[in-house]
Amino acid sequence: MMSMGALAGLSLGSLSCTRAGMEEFLQKHFREMSEDEKKAVIRRLEAKYLKKYGKKVRISTQQAEAGVLWGYGLDLSRCIGCRRCVYACVNENNQSRVNPQLQWIRVIRLKKGSLINLENAEHYYNPETVPEPGFMYMPVQCQQCENPPCVRVCPVKATWKEPDGIVVVDYNWCIGCRYCMAACPYKGRVFNWAEPNLPAAELNTEVHYLGNRPRMKNVVEKCTFCIQRVRQGRYPACVEICPTGTRKFGNLLDPNSEIRYLIENKRVFRLKEDFNTDPKFYYFFSA
Repeated sequence: MMSMGALAGLSLGSLSCTRAGMEEFLQKHFREMSEDEKKAVIRRLEAKYLKKYGKKVRISTQQAEAGVLWGYGLDLSRCIGCRRCVYACVNENNQSRVNPQLQWIRVIRLKKGSLINLENAEHYYNPETVPEPGFMYMPVQCQQCENPPCVRVCPVKATWKEPDGIVVVDYNWCIGCRYCMAACPYKGRVFNWAEPNLPAAELNTEVHYLGNRPRMKNVVEKCTFCIQRVRQGRYPACVEICPTGTRKFGNLLDPNSEIRYLIENKRVFRLKEDFNTDPKFYYFFSA
């Protein structure tokens, strides 16, 4: 069996023999860093992205606001399956475009009245022919569980739930074991099998360390409710782009928020509630 020193040597061999490479390998856990240590990491990453993409990337480490627990609502009566949410998410969150093509939102097509048969639903349909008579559409993404099984199984604690309820991943700590993907009952995570393909011209330069910063090969990624936007008082990109008002978002702790009104006054359900994951993603019918 290899010693820890031997394993460390193998890992270091995959990094460039530079001071920045050494610092990245020896980086402390994000939650254990002091503010000065975080600033040093951000400077290193911004220099790395400038060299790679030729653009200045601004990386936020903005923390959760007290008294906030984010929740999401989706009106299945209104969704027309146009997939604009998917494309907006890709653009906002710097997802790999092709080879591999990664998307955090899946939109499935169902025959009306067949909501219970989700596992056999159609994922591949022509979004230019929607809405189609006799069908309904159901977007699925990370459910931001209050009791996330993905967090429990991570052997290196690279994923955790933030105080505002957002489940995040530290890509620098992720070892790509994919235990979290196996544990997630919603297929809410994707894996970078190859070096992400992100054209420099399409790079979103406004990012958060725990959100949409450019990723690397062999790490897992997922929806973060657009942490880089919501912590600045903006809606997630998918909410903002939706042409039918299908998507709702707000603070579950605010009794006057729209999301609280929907939960208290609409026919609401959550996916696979029997798994006791306590999702903060609510589906409902307005008609």
